[in-house]
Amino acid sequence: MKSVLIVEDDLNIAEMERDYLQLNGYKVDIVMDGEAGLQKALTGVYDILIVDLMLPQKDGFTIIKEVRRKLEIPIIVLSARSEDIDKIKGLDYGADDYLTKPFSPAELMARIKSHLNRYERLTGRNSALEIINYRGLEINTAAHKVYVNGKEVQLTAKEYELLLFFASNPNLVFSKEHLFDKLWSAEYYGDLATVAVHIQKIRKKIEKDPANPEYIETLWGTGYRFNS
Repeated sequence: MKSVLIVEDDLNIAEMERDYLQLNGYKVDIVMDGEAGLQKALTGVYDILIVDLMLPQKDGFTIIKEVRRKLEIPIIVLSARSEDIDKIKGLDYGADDYLTKPFSPAELMARIKSHLNRYERLTGRNSALEIINYRGLEINTAAHKVYVNGKEVQLTAKEYELLLFFASNPNLVFSKEHLFDKLWSAEYYGDLATVAVHIQKIRKKIEKDPANPEYIETLWGTGYRFNS
């Protein structure tokens, strides 16, 4: 099921959009102010964003700009502002499409489907596959964000890269040598100890008990395994 975020301060319009989307099999969330909408867009997992321009707290242009800096999802503007300068600005900031109010719900649905299909063709995969989830550990590969039981944890770039490698290859055993060659050797001169150091740091951030890890297991004399 595709997930849609609507950022719209007119409840009647937002509910009409939601009703049509749900009839077509979409999961929908509504947020009615710009600040909350931006945070929801950046921390949630959505396949497409529909955003108004005139919003309390933070305007739609700012939302588009900030979301586009971090995420590659379709963004459709739905606004009463019909001036060319607003359309140009919205598209320049990273929106994929611009509809003016009043609008045809059928046209909105057609555009949503078109943009979702186009993004899937461009990425070569379904956007739902960009979420890796194991027992409370969630990796959003589109946003490069990691969550444990819904709370975001901050990883360095190399910690994220190592965790993603493990989570993408669950239940397989990798030696320190393999991990070092895969993730460090082309750019780093050092010893294998760096692998253990990074794994220890990751465990402190994602494990309930780092001394008895649930996700990244040590197999003494062999290597490491990510348990699915």
